Amino acid sequence: MQIEVVKSKIHRVKCTGADLNYIGSITIDEDLMDAANIIRGEKVQVVNNNNGERLETYAIPGPRASGEITLNGAAARKVATGDILILITYARMDIEEAKVFNPALVFPNEANNRLN
Repeated sequence: MQIEVVKSKIHRVKCTGADLNYIGSITIDEDLMDAANIIRGEKVQVVNNNNGERLETYAIPGPRASGEITLNGAAARKVATGDILILITYARMDIEEAKVFNPALVFPNEANNRLN
């Protein structure tokens, strides 16, 4: 049997932009993606602490050390610049593997979304 568990989490980042006219996805500072072990195209759950919205999209890398967190396409309607977000990815694994698995948990600086 396999279960789905948290693979990585970027906790409390500030939305820096919302681009309705982009094809879709979430742009994430590539330094944050690396720290959280998120790869280009990976499915990401976005939880908006300001309005309770939850959505799924996929990650694309943004410029390193930029702090960029931009929701693109239709997802842009679910956020406002300045909203506080939690970004979560999941992985499937068997139960025994899940018992010893440690997710990548990232807590960036809330003021600028950068790693301390």
